[in-house]
Amino acid sequence: MDPDWDEYKDGVAGKKGYVFGTEYQLFDGTNDIGKKGFGDWDVPCSVCRTEGASSTLMIPGKTKCSDSWKREYSGYLMSGHANHVAATQYICVDRDFEKVPGSSANKNGALLYPIEARCGSLPCKPYVEGRELTCVVCSK
Repeated sequence: MDPDWDEYKDGVAGKKGYVFGTEYQLFDGTNDIGKKGFGDWDVPCSVCRTEGASSTLMIPGKTKCSDSWKREYSGYLMSGHANHVAATQYICVDRDFEKVPGSSANKNGALLYPIEARCGSLPCKPYVEGRELTCVVCSK
């Protein structure tokens, strides 16, 4: 909410990247994971900070950490839609995700969708075609 600026030129220009706010694309009856009623709500920014840990690791497809690691949180693997051309990365969204109050306007900047397993180069045993993937963030 308080950006620092360096050298810049005001105005929209071509051939640049853009940064957007992000909305959940979790509509009741469509993407039934986690909490309900989060379609088009803005995603708040967050930072995973750990006391005394020097490493953090996000592990897709898991809900627990190995014995020598501490679980910070677990939830659902999410990213932009597979058919969208915007740059994106997989992120682990806490299963107790939150929304920005009063932000339910559909502005379609960056959009977060649950990630499903697709069989092929990803083996369908142990993975299941179409099943939403979990994730865990661990520290050590």
